Amino acid sequence: MSNHQRELFFGLIRIHVLVHASHEPIFGQAMMEELSHHGYRIGPGTLYPLLHGLERGGLLKSVLKNVGGHSRRVYKITSAGKKALDKARVKVDELHQELHEEKLREIANLVKRD
Repeated sequence: MSNHQRELFFGLIRIHVLVHASHEPIFGQAMMEELSHHGYRIGPGTLYPLLHGLERGGLLKSVLKNVGGHSRRVYKITSAGKKALDKARVKVDELHQELHEEKLREIANLVKRD
């Protein structure tokens, strides 16, 4: 994925993470596999800072769990994360409609000309 694509898709990837965290606790490797299913090729050097950022922002909360003798950081969505996801759903729905409109609202007429 090019830097331009990564920059463009980064917000969508965050939304994917929040969607999955709203349904069940998530962890990095499983999210990388899930995102791969959607065509995003994300490595740990990108995903883990994203997860940590969502946690610092109060949208996710993590705990360390012992799984098969190994420590695994598991993330759950917070109430602030649920609110942010609800708002994102509205915006994504608006964007989806606009992406599929045959004729967009003309914006040139919204700018006042001197």
